[in-house]
Amino acid sequence: MSGQPAFNLMKWRGRPVEAVLFDLDGTLLDTAADIAEALNRALAERGWPPIAADEVRRMIGRGSPMLMERAAAFLGRDLDEAGKARLLERFFHHYGFLEESGEFKAEPYAGAVECLRTLHGAGMRIAVVTNKHERFATGLLEALGMRDWVDVVVGGDTAPRRKPDPAPLLFACERLGADPAHALMVGDSINDVQAARGAGIPVICVPYGYNEGEDPRLLPCDAFVETLADLPDLLKSGKPP
Repeated sequence: MSGQPAFNLMKWRGRPVEAVLFDLDGTLLDTAADIAEALNRALAERGWPPIAADEVRRMIGRGSPMLMERAAAFLGRDLDEAGKARLLERFFHHYGFLEESGEFKAEPYAGAVECLRTLHGAGMRIAVVTNKHERFATGLLEALGMRDWVDVVVGGDTAPRRKPDPAPLLFACERLGADPAHALMVGDSINDVQAARGAGIPVICVPYGYNEGEDPRLLPCDAFVETLADLPDLLKSGKPP
């Protein structure tokens, strides 16, 4: 057995797992405060009132263009395509500034660092698959000292389509050199579940994420882990919790 790759020692319901794909926002990192701050700075430039961070948290999901639409709808404001593009550009500007200046408040959820470090140390191939732009996702992982444990980052602008389409997950598997039949998705929202189902990949969810304001515990996933720190032992046992 000593000659086998380490990932062969990890299984999900009897099937070897060679790659784990993680969502970012709401799964590995709590980024809601920064998203709300960048959004409100962009809204202020249009003379629109701010939106409370708790409300913004419920809007997160399906990518930044959808966030602009949801913010305008929440405020009862009209937003045509040109206006959405301008608002989105300013949102990206402010979000990038928060990240580059070190003013961001994003932090890993409990167990996230331990999970990545343990899986990486065991030889597991790891990807982050997010609807956030790749440069922002990579920058955060680097700033928080987590990038070395991630082999591939697939952002919302990396693959042709975003989650809930399965394309980003399949793209990540291709980049990792992993068979989707031996991959596992870990997320916090219906977008992650639908993308995983479309890709034919089992999906485990965490109960603390955003999920567009809906209770993550109601997600139709294969299993839940209370904290990501529990995931390595779960895969070593090969049994659902």
